[in-house]
Amino acid sequence: MARALDRLMEQFNLTGKTALVTGASSGFGAHFARVLAGAGARVVVGARREDRLQALVGEIQEAGGEALSVTLDVTQMASVSEAFDAAEAAFGTVTVLVNNAGVAAPKTVHKTSEEDWDFVVDTNLKGAWLVASEAARRMIAASSGGAIVNIASVLGLATSTGHGVYSASKAGVIQLTKHMALELSNRHIRVNAICPGYFKTEMNDAFFDSDAGKAYIDTFPAKRLGEMGEMDAPLLLLASEAGSFINGAILPVDGGHLVMSI
Repeated sequence: MARALDRLMEQFNLTGKTALVTGASSGFGAHFARVLAGAGARVVVGARREDRLQALVGEIQEAGGEALSVTLDVTQMASVSEAFDAAEAAFGTVTVLVNNAGVAAPKTVHKTSEEDWDFVVDTNLKGAWLVASEAARRMIAASSGGAIVNIASVLGLATSTGHGVYSASKAGVIQLTKHMALELSNRHIRVNAICPGYFKTEMNDAFFDSDAGKAYIDTFPAKRLGEMGEMDAPLLLLASEAGSFINGAILPVDGGHLVMSI
């Protein structure tokens, strides 16, 4: 039994892998970077807030891991290419990508501006495409194979008042995930998506700390928000050899929110 468990756990080991996490300056991205480093990966963390990235790199290094920060604007191809160049120079080909960068502009549809649309869609959808396609090109060139994990949202599978543009962008990420999984499988590149439900992050903490937010949480099936640690196993499953036959999957991690009775 112990040997079987050891063999199982070894499949989640990322030693020798180079991972890039976008949107890593806070929230899910920073957490994912810590998890991947803890599993043995050399981690490259990218975002626009360099000071926060440096603190995260220091934290990972103090825990015995290897990490590098890169200033990254996922909406700009030149920035994306430079980030991959830096990652390769330091650690070799990126073979695990966590495509996490995301923004929101909560407004009802008639109050949403063209600038709001561009802000959200450029980061959440165009940015996901730019980074994932660059990762794929480099994995193919290196004949390395790899795993791409796109971070979508339950709001890409459903929607909520005031979140139309965000929902549309994340629905696009879901369809992009399926398309890339189809086209890259013969290159030994797996592409999957995680759809988090509601977790407290920098993007929503003010709302969930409010009376209205607390009342909303009470309507959830689980009667609570998700905890960051509950994302660890889904992430490692899709990023590691433990998920070697999982491709094109869309995995909600939402405490059953999507199956609420109506």
